[in-house]
Amino acid sequence: MPFLGQDWRSPGWSWIKTEDGWKRIEFYGNELRDNNNGIDLEELCDENKENLFTGNVCEVVAKKRKKDFYNNNTKSQFVYQEKWIYVQKESTRERHGYCTLGEAFNRLDFSSATQDIQRFTYVAKLLQLIARSQLPSLSGAAQKNYFNVLEKIVRKVLEDHHNPRLIKELLQDLSSTLCILTRGMGKSVLVGNINIWVCRLETILNWQQQLNNLQIPKQMSNGMTLRDLPLDMQNNILYKFSDACDIINLGQATPTLHMLSEDRHLWKKLCQFHFAEKQFCRHLILSERGHVDWKVMYYTLQKYYPKREQYGDTLHFCRHCSILFWKDCHLAFLFKDSGHPCTANDPDNCLVPVSPQHFIDLFKF
Repeated sequence: MPFLGQDWRSPGWSWIKTEDGWKRIEFYGNELRDNNNGIDLEELCDENKENLFTGNVCEVVAKKRKKDFYNNNTKSQFVYQEKWIYVQKESTRERHGYCTLGEAFNRLDFSSATQDIQRFTYVAKLLQLIARSQLPSLSGAAQKNYFNVLEKIVRKVLEDHHNPRLIKELLQDLSSTLCILTRGMGKSVLVGNINIWVCRLETILNWQQQLNNLQIPKQMSNGMTLRDLPLDMQNNILYKFSDACDIINLGQATPTLHMLSEDRHLWKKLCQFHFAEKQFCRHLILSERGHVDWKVMYYTLQKYYPKREQYGDTLHFCRHCSILFWKDCHLAFLFKDSGHPCTANDPDNCLVPVSPQHFIDLFKF
């Protein structure tokens, strides 16, 4: 069949063959059509007997009512739930316009990514970076989607007690940013009504209170516990951590773990993981015995240099197609699926992992 799409170089639309011919698959509006099955033009005109509309006027009013019904009864992600998008930074002869940060956040399926333990930290970090610097650039739809995803993250933490410290930092940065931006509302700093942002700020403060009151129940088990493991195994567990706070918190569990968490070789490995050797030479800190105090060294270095980021799964960017997408490792392994309709001979060599900061930088024009 002939190619039909926005750009002759892009993958084009998705089509399905029906009895009436080929029809394009639409990935949005399903919920809107389902919710509007009960709304009819005749029913609308019957309800408004004082103002009878005919023809096109009645149809316009019906569409507006359908739109209001959808907006007031949905808390789902805005309209799209796609696994890849085309990142366009400038207009060409074939394709006009460009992709913004808010549009990318709307269309990529971040809502489902919050339920994936490998993608959870990545999404939370991205929300934190948006809260710090990119909040004023979000459109109204992107704002709604942002807070819907944030609500799912908070509820997940309250239910399974997974990574509450990261979400507390996220909410603290978001509340601080909103307090600063709402003061300059008269200067059109934020998109939307001031009352909406005040309500959102109150919701954030309520979430912070719930997380501060979160009590993780003590698990009662008659089987083997962490303290029953051999000393070497406990030490190996500590060496698997890449976060200093996790090492310190685990060291408070038992006296043995506290002794292992103060090992200078453990902190040396942690410094080598996050920082380069050139950075060590600029901030050498020696103990009274003349040895390098690696624990103090770590906390000193993190004040001057960013720590190395580590995520279970990230977004990927194809340099050949300029497509940003979620890569499904299981499908890629079983069916050699690249995760997007790539036209390159070797798609794997064109893929680049996208860090949260790189995601923000992709949409800086």
